[in-house]
Amino acid sequence: MSTQDISLQAGVRTVQKPFWNRRTRAWVGHTFVYLFMVALAAVVLIPFFWLVASSLKSVIQQYTFPPTWIPKPIVWKNYTDLFTVLPFALFVKNTAVLIFWNIIADVLSNSAVAYGFARMRFRGREFWFIVLLATMMIPGAVQMVPRFILFKLLGWYDTYLPLLVPSFFAGPFSVFLLRQYMMTIPYELDEAARMDGANRFQIWYKILLPLCTPALTIIVVGSFNGAWNIFMDAIIYLNDWKKMPVQVGLTMLRSTSLSGSGTNWGLIMAGSFLTMLPSLIIYYFAQEKLIGGIASVALKG
Repeated sequence: MSTQDISLQAGVRTVQKPFWNRRTRAWVGHTFVYLFMVALAAVVLIPFFWLVASSLKSVIQQYTFPPTWIPKPIVWKNYTDLFTVLPFALFVKNTAVLIFWNIIADVLSNSAVAYGFARMRFRGREFWFIVLLATMMIPGAVQMVPRFILFKLLGWYDTYLPLLVPSFFAGPFSVFLLRQYMMTIPYELDEAARMDGANRFQIWYKILLPLCTPALTIIVVGSFNGAWNIFMDAIIYLNDWKKMPVQVGLTMLRSTSLSGSGTNWGLIMAGSFLTMLPSLIIYYFAQEKLIGGIASVALKG
């Protein structure tokens, strides 16, 4: 090796990257965040796992101490008894009727009122919109007695009308959500459609409704959950047990599942799991549109 090569090697400095660099810090930080989220999810899922495990236990296993997490043996009879102890299928059918009409009523009424506030220009539009939003501050408990008296005088007691008719009158939050979304849609679309001979009704359901799918998804999911979980209004306005929705039917399991060993909590847990399942399925398939709809309304509105 020549003297020139030795001098060149001596002049070269080996640069070693530090171990605790920016990429390593980011990796460690993300790892801790993911571990914390997994631990938090596990804590949140403990009650759900206990519900599912209890729904597969026999009456004796439900009262054993210390409690067991995994049922031995697994008892599927709780799910079959759910439809024999009470007409649970009838309760689900009643709830499905309420869900169907509530979704249709919410979509039509809220979108129509939101279209008026967003696309039509009339005197006092902003004032009446503020009045509509102000109704959100009225507590629901204050409205119970006047609404009951009104529906009683109309002869609607023990019918589904008190549970359906209010949905045909738009709700303030849904109107606000749709109005904010409609205001982001260019008004030139309305003018172009009007030049082609379309009236306001055609502009509403042919142009704006298809463009408002993300916001309408939020309303549909909210309407579904509201009708599926309806309880208080049902026990106030309904008297015939054959007309009861699924949530009221679930409470009946407490009084009809008594045995020699006490309350059959496995039967109640099975009913609770089945009533929870539709909401989980809806959220699973609609989560992308829900998140996109909320983000688009928040950013554009």
